[in-house]
Amino acid sequence: QVQLVESGGGLVHPGGSLRLSCSASGSVFSPYCMAWYRQVPGEHRDFVAHITSSGNTNYVDSVKSRFTISIAKPTNTAYLRMNNPKPEDSTVYCCNLQNPGDVHYWGQGTQVTVSS
Repeated sequence: QVQLVESGGGLVHPGGSLRLSCSASGSVFSPYCMAWYRQVPGEHRDFVAHITSSGNTNYVDSVKSRFTISIAKPTNTAYLRMNNPKPEDSTVYCCNLQNPGDVHYWGQGTQVTVSS
């Protein structure tokens, strides 16, 4: 079906910048949506950002104006640019893809650590 592979996580200083990538492969059908979530204790996932295959975006208020989600359609890759990350942004970020018919797929996650 669909495989999602995240990359780009790592250590970043507050006020720095980091870009996460999510590459989708397999049976991706347009129109689709991709999104970034982040893990909280108990494995609960909080919504971070969402983008449609046509480029429409939305964000959780806490990251709006700091994070930017984008998509490269030729490679079915979603990105999350994290500008001015804060220590409370530190967690595992997971990629989600929604195919037509409300079928969802999840990546394995990539760790982001924000520390001075």
